[in-house]
Amino acid sequence: MDVSLSYFWQEMLSNPMLFITVALTLGVIFVNGWTDAPNAIATCVTTRCMKVRVAIWMSAAFNFLGVFVMTRINSSVASTISNMVDFGGDTHNALIALCAALFSIVIYSVAASVFGIPTSESHSLIAGLSGAAIAIQGGIGGINMEEWAKVLYGLVLSLLLGFAVGWVICKIITIVCARLDRRRSNSFFTGAQIFGAAAMSFMHGAQDGQKFIGVLFLGMAFCNGQSSANGVAIPVWLMLLCSVVMALGTSVGGERIIKSVGMDMVRLEKYQGFAADLAGAACLLLSSVFGIPVSTTHTKTTAIMGVGAVKRLSAVNFGVVKDMVLTWVFTFPGCGLISFVMAKVFMAIF
Repeated sequence: MDVSLSYFWQEMLSNPMLFITVALTLGVIFVNGWTDAPNAIATCVTTRCMKVRVAIWMSAAFNFLGVFVMTRINSSVASTISNMVDFGGDTHNALIALCAALFSIVIYSVAASVFGIPTSESHSLIAGLSGAAIAIQGGIGGINMEEWAKVLYGLVLSLLLGFAVGWVICKIITIVCARLDRRRSNSFFTGAQIFGAAAMSFMHGAQDGQKFIGVLFLGMAFCNGQSSANGVAIPVWLMLLCSVVMALGTSVGGERIIKSVGMDMVRLEKYQGFAADLAGAACLLLSSVFGIPVSTTHTKTTAIMGVGAVKRLSAVNFGVVKDMVLTWVFTFPGCGLISFVMAKVFMAIF
């Protein structure tokens, strides 16, 4: 499959369906940068280590680097996403179904962001692709269960490991710094938390950027009459395109989500914010190395919960946590159903 920029540009101009697929994919990447990336800087902003706009621009820059660097080192997350479903041999209908999946993700994510609820674009993407594959195949035969198993591993990993690592790191910090002067330690943790937020932003780009590169690869394969994108190297121009769009989305903001994650769930001090960021970044790095697609939202929020639980479990606002969990629980059936319906509608129209 030819993946050069010149060929891609010519194909996009001559094939309206590819143009729509690319536009929707870039739209989803933009929404991801807008609604998901703010989780990375939530603690840094709410503990007043950085001002909102400065933190957003810093996050945008490190999201860019995360997409570019990690895709060059290890692109296994992108491969997992592109191999997760089978849209069948009819590449025209497959492309239509892919558009329906992307359209459903935009609808679901924007609706959740209106209410300030941090969604998982990762799970929206997985649910959307699966719903469209079921629609086009007429059953679950289009689901690659081996790749789906990695999603389930990632779900458990992001929930349990995020909480556990957040708790352990925060506990170690409280023991080590127990006799230190509070003003001096706050000065140190201000800088440390900026580092932690940068690391979280980098790993967000590394994880989520690869997922959407996998989707773009699927669209390009379908337009070339191929049912999969196996064995094709990811070109540099595609990494740059995805990372720039994600960075632009991050620069738009997401201040309501920053408030939900960084203030409403647990009231954090600077050392706690650093512990949560470091725990989240470490978990994302581990999952990226092993090619497991996880939710950056899940990882960061459970790390915050683990940090808050160090003092006492009641420090966690479980009312906010419940709202987030319900959103995550409904993501798979909700986004999957929207994608299923839209795939049927799109195939009937086109």
